[in-house]
Amino acid sequence: MERIIVADDHPIFREGLSRIVRRMMPAAHIEEAANLDAVLALARQAPPEVLILDLMFPGLSVPSSIRSLRQEFNRSSIIIVSMIDDEAQIDQVMAAGADGFVGKLLPPDEIGDAILAIRAGEFVVRYVRGGILGQSPERARVQGLTPRQQEVLRLLTAGLSNKEIARELDISPFTARLHVSSLLQSLGVASRSAAAALGASAGLLVRR
Repeated sequence: MERIIVADDHPIFREGLSRIVRRMMPAAHIEEAANLDAVLALARQAPPEVLILDLMFPGLSVPSSIRSLRQEFNRSSIIIVSMIDDEAQIDQVMAAGADGFVGKLLPPDEIGDAILAIRAGEFVVRYVRGGILGQSPERARVQGLTPRQQEVLRLLTAGLSNKEIARELDISPFTARLHVSSLLQSLGVASRSAAAALGASAGLLVRR
């Protein structure tokens, strides 16, 4: 059974988010926490598959807390659901190791869909800024890639060679080379370095 921790210091939103997650993933076991200490106490019992966190709750410091959670729970999906709409701060969160960012002002169904997409391995940063969905051009291009292409781009952004990408993805070097060529074509760039620069601008961080 998939285990999910939903953390927010506002009980009404925490309960509402838990309902959204329960509706989207009815077989999941959902636990709630109101502060970072409670998150750590629950997560250290057994690493959860998913951590869903607000940014503005007791004990959490951005970006250091996200980075620490990423290091300790490296196999868990870390999803931020927050009111924050500052692009620079969101970039910090993603660079620290979050797997996705979802704005609280999105409709409930969109929040649920975004959480499912992130859990499936997609790169998702979606929020409302001044009534308009906020997303940089680089992020939009990354979101247009397939999940496999997004993973290859993460590895390229981390500076891995084709052989290293093959090892990470458990595929042959030839297949890795084909994936990289397909990625460059999809992004419309001519080189690995250009793809890596785009990935860095989009806030991609490899999980290893």
